[in-house]
Amino acid sequence: MEVILAKTAGFCFGVKRAVDMAYKEAEDRAGRVYTYGPIIHNEEVVRSLSESGVQVIEGKDQMKDLAPGSRLIIRSHGVSKEIFEEAKALGINVVDATCPFVSNIHKIVSEKSAEGDVIIIIGNPGHAEVEGTIGWINGDYYVVSNEEDIDSLPDMTERKITVVAQTTFSLKKFQELVAILQDKYYNVYVCKTICNATEERQKEAEELAKTVDAMIVIGGRNSSNTQKLYEICKQQCNNTYYIQTLVNLDLTAFESAFKFDGRVGITAGASTPNYIIKEVQNSMSEQTFEEMLEEQKPVSIRPGQVIDGKVVSVKEDELVVDIHYKSDGILKASEYSNEIVDLTTVVKEGDDIKVKVLKTNDGEGTVLLSHKRVALEKAYETVENAFKNGEILTGKVVGAKNGLIVNVSECRVFIPASLVDDTFVKDLDKYIGQDVEFYITEFDTTQKQKRIIGNRKKVVQERKAAKAAEFYANNRIGDVIVGKVKNITPFGVFIDLGGIDGLLHISEMSWGRVENPSKIFKVGDEVRCFIKDIDEENDKIALSRKFPDENPWLGVEEKYAIGTVVKGKVARMADFGAFVVLEPGIDALLHVSMISRDRIEKPSDVLKSGQEIEAKVVDLKVDEKKISLSMKALLPEEPKKEDEAEEVDEEAANAVDSEDIAESIPVDEALAAAVATEEAPAEETPAAEEAPAEEVTETEEAPAEDAE
Repeated sequence: MEVILAKTAGFCFGVKRAVDMAYKEAEDRAGRVYTYGPIIHNEEVVRSLSESGVQVIEGKDQMKDLAPGSRLIIRSHGVSKEIFEEAKALGINVVDATCPFVSNIHKIVSEKSAEGDVIIIIGNPGHAEVEGTIGWINGDYYVVSNEEDIDSLPDMTERKITVVAQTTFSLKKFQELVAILQDKYYNVYVCKTICNATEERQKEAEELAKTVDAMIVIGGRNSSNTQKLYEICKQQCNNTYYIQTLVNLDLTAFESAFKFDGRVGITAGASTPNYIIKEVQNSMSEQTFEEMLEEQKPVSIRPGQVIDGKVVSVKEDELVVDIHYKSDGILKASEYSNEIVDLTTVVKEGDDIKVKVLKTNDGEGTVLLSHKRVALEKAYETVENAFKNGEILTGKVVGAKNGLIVNVSECRVFIPASLVDDTFVKDLDKYIGQDVEFYITEFDTTQKQKRIIGNRKKVVQERKAAKAAEFYANNRIGDVIVGKVKNITPFGVFIDLGGIDGLLHISEMSWGRVENPSKIFKVGDEVRCFIKDIDEENDKIALSRKFPDENPWLGVEEKYAIGTVVKGKVARMADFGAFVVLEPGIDALLHVSMISRDRIEKPSDVLKSGQEIEAKVVDLKVDEKKISLSMKALLPEEPKKEDEAEEVDEEAANAVDSEDIAESIPVDEALAAAVATEEAPAEETPAAEEAPAEEVTETEEAPAEDAE
């Protein structure tokens, strides 16, 4: 076969410069050497530098851990201005290996943004070079990689726009996007910042791909310029293959291209070392296809087989895994976990991963893999062992419907609502996203519908029992304790004492009267109280805030002695009187009869709640905690009125002797009385007949003048 190597394949000027600088720093053993991110996007080079003592750090957080005097190589892609400044502040020696073409872009965007221009970067969002460029912009900017990105840009017709490109971006695509931008906006200044070497490499690869039977593109999987080369070559030659090293070359995939003495083209990205290119070129030039095929016999794999692999590429929804087979395996996000996940947040290149083969040779020569099924089988084993041994498991709640759906690795466990807690839980949604502990009470995976039941209630009960036992062992009646308000009811509040609850009844909240606990406490408040009673048998703890030394009735005999004039506020009223607060915890009764000298039907006729009054203490019963007041006692004595004097004279007149009264009776009235007596019928006067003799004699002997 004829093997044709592109002249521009391999390291570009900027990459070669950066790698050479890194190896030179590695030769100097006076201190640790690091690179800020991989020096270039090629695993082989990074691995070689690591063996030479050059370590990779990722991000500012790791940079802060470097010792002063360490040497930090800035990779060819460049970094933000902030990184340079922070490294200097930390006393780190910076070795700037930024590609000169990239540094030129930093200068352009820094100056133009300072003049007020909007910067548009045509490139791949998230690429190291693009992120570094953003760090030199002092104003508004946007990153676009396709026409849809441009459509979503805001109206900037009144702004001046400066356009730059990622140095390794496709020239053809760059020109297309620039045309769209110039059509959409009026004042667009375009800086053609695509590297000349990249442009030449892309053109040469395109022309070479048109003339060969198969095309091989060599480079790191994260290399942007290598990916662009692959896309360009694939458009011109269907038998185009992307490899990192000779080991990745799957000869069987394009065997049909070698049934005759065909032509094979080779190109490589800017971050591909020459020795890797030569290895591929020499192997294909010096051996027959049959010899190469014999050396590269793949290991046999089958669906269901579990393999240890290594992640070689990470996207949000897909992993590429090296499984030591003729082709890499593809693992979709849906086969990584049952949960929706961005793979870039949980996996990184170089991670070891255990996978299960789902399908081989699906028409495109790819192998479909699953990670969650390996995890599921392992999870089943873990859950089953916990069931057999009565162990507590921990899982994350991922759903709630008639109970909790808990994920243990990839194994789903159902906890019925009745087994979630030792009390009724109305809102199960509050557990979603939380880690919970539970026992497995049922485990059956023999049926199609697997039945795995968990019990959290038992864990809660055991924890409470342990907390209660600890509490009872360490606390006694009278001990002062601090807890947090857990629940508020009209009759009191429940206090969490550290895993066990105590009740602070409304009557024990204060020496004064409490109408509504919710006006004094809120959930989460810390409360200092003392243990009033412990009922260990019924698991009840009574609390109180009525500390004896704070009892307001202490010394009340002197403070509110009978005859003392006091002031207080009317708190509440009844028909028989008003209750007056003299101080918190001390109420006194003002009876309705003690309010005024005038007659009052009920206190509310003359008093109002909250009204401040002055009264005299007229009774004190300390043992019964009763104080009686009188407002009337403070009223001055009233003078006697004239009508009261006449009443006194009349009473005196009524006290005259009976003889005086008899003498005052008129004569005509006496005669009328006598006549009436004589004419009365016999049956109506029996009493007169039976009258004593002396009374009759007295009548007969009445003087003649009286009879007349």
